[in-house]
Amino acid sequence: MSFKSLAFLLAFPIYCMNLQAADWPQWRGPERTGYVPAGEPIPKSLPDSPKILWHIPLGNGVASPVVSGGKVFYLDHQDGKEVVHASDAADGNVLWSVPLDEVQKDSQSPPGPRCTPTVDGNRVYVQSCRGELQCLDTADGKVIWRTNYVKDFGAVFIGEKGKAEGASRHGNTGSPLVDGEHLIAEVGGPGASIVCFDKKNGQVIWKSESDIPGYAAPIIATIAGKRQIIGFMADGLMGIARADGKFLWRVPVKTSLARHVTTPVVADDMVIIASHTAGLIGVKLTPNGDGIASEIAWTVKDSAINFSSPVTVGQHLYGLGPSKNLLCVDAKTGKQTWSKEGFLTGKADKAHVGMIVAGENLLILTDDGQLALVAIDPTAFREISRVRVCTNNWCNPAYADGKLFLRDSKELICVQLVP
Repeated sequence: MSFKSLAFLLAFPIYCMNLQAADWPQWRGPERTGYVPAGEPIPKSLPDSPKILWHIPLGNGVASPVVSGGKVFYLDHQDGKEVVHASDAADGNVLWSVPLDEVQKDSQSPPGPRCTPTVDGNRVYVQSCRGELQCLDTADGKVIWRTNYVKDFGAVFIGEKGKAEGASRHGNTGSPLVDGEHLIAEVGGPGASIVCFDKKNGQVIWKSESDIPGYAAPIIATIAGKRQIIGFMADGLMGIARADGKFLWRVPVKTSLARHVTTPVVADDMVIIASHTAGLIGVKLTPNGDGIASEIAWTVKDSAINFSSPVTVGQHLYGLGPSKNLLCVDAKTGKQTWSKEGFLTGKADKAHVGMIVAGENLLILTDDGQLALVAIDPTAFREISRVRVCTNNWCNPAYADGKLFLRDSKELICVQLVP
């Protein structure tokens, strides 16, 4: 073997790790927690003027972009369709575009896609508001497999009519997740609230329960000795066994029209969710024989989060409160340790931030297009710097290789934060 060949083989694992570390392939990052992976370059402060590497026009939508394998994947509204796109992450050049489904129109926002894609290797998984799930080839957008929640699983999509709740009202917005050889999706049909698919061919491995999904993305966590899928559904929070879909526990959370949007977050044995009417809720899980006991440990109405998913760091949660205030909460007790009033300036019921944990700081994209760097400190609010990067948005941005990828109402934008 030549010296060059040996050097390549020795360097190859590091090369692969770097490729993986530079990806933000799904909703809220590699682990679905909002964390920039260890070893990634992160900003210590923000520049006075943002360095925009590129920006390209796009149609309406609130589905966030993701980054994998040197490509950016995103959806928008074009000519009455939800359309999936892939662009070169280096320059924004559009590589391919394919239609996904008819666009869903209602009063919540301009019509357009709402579900963030999920990338796994050479496959990207996309889900429409109306329940069309497709697995596409990342190279050219060709369909590898597809299924439809209404036609294939009996899910009910009513639209914005009467007392329809959760996904049956405003559509399927909880981004599916890949775990090992499987794709987990909140489907919502009879006996198919959550479905585990073979990620390569779409074969159903198992399906479980009959809850209507809310709008929150599912997560996977090991709590109380059980590896489980946790879903914030229309009627409450539930956990099912990852291996076989066996029901584990459920905590009812009943609200008007089931506007349950925040992705569940975990701090040790506590699962935390939020609703603008029910408040911020901590659910404690404990082993109970072969099962799990669940109970609401605390509920705090004054810390109610509307639809911005929070993050947890250690034993504290950081999120956007009901009066446009940034807040920090003790995950064990639900008590606020600080609140920064007036962090946002828009209407409270429309207020949104996208939060990323970047080392010792939080990167926070505000709904009016400002990017703030805030210290992770449970004792006091401390803003390090702030800069405008875009216009109005409800975006949870992607972060990869020192760059922030985001969308506003008109454009997809790449901002360089670390040279």
